[in-house]
Amino acid sequence: MKTVILSLKFFLFFTILLGVFYPLLITGIAQSLFPSKANGSLIYKNNRLIGSELIGQSFDSVIYFSSRPSVISYNPLPSGASNYGLTNAVLKNQVTTRKEQFIAFNGLDTPSPLPSEMLFSSASGVDPHISPEAALLQVKRIASGRNLNDEQTKNLEQAVGVFTEAPQLWVLGEKRVNVLLLNLYIDSIQ
Repeated sequence: MKTVILSLKFFLFFTILLGVFYPLLITGIAQSLFPSKANGSLIYKNNRLIGSELIGQSFDSVIYFSSRPSVISYNPLPSGASNYGLTNAVLKNQVTTRKEQFIAFNGLDTPSPLPSEMLFSSASGVDPHISPEAALLQVKRIASGRNLNDEQTKNLEQAVGVFTEAPQLWVLGEKRVNVLLLNLYIDSIQ
């Protein structure tokens, strides 16, 4: 009986310590040191919530950079991928269709190798980034859609470079561009 009572006391102690105090402490530290990140890295424009730096969105207009495909329509609640294997016929058809659509939508001359993130959906379905190469392939379409002159088009290419993020800790991941932040920037300069 003593062992059961002692076990219950330990259970209650650690439940309160790790289930109440520790989360409150970590939440307090995060809110005081990194309030924007602790609240989801939300982005507001004219006092209106337009998105998060951490969640991808659909941009179908010719005047915006396109995000990578999402099998869950960029909805973070059922976050996930299709889980099709590379030999699956459905995935092969999706990749072929996405490649044709990307080439046609961006007015590319040759079906050269495209960055994989524009052909395959992300594992989470809400990845907000594309590679700088994928962004640069879209510059011609956006410049045409926005009626940009040659100098403005060069500025748009430079903006891709400015918004290119390095790998985390210089070794984790690849260079990437946040599509929402880049689209907000090009809206602000025109």
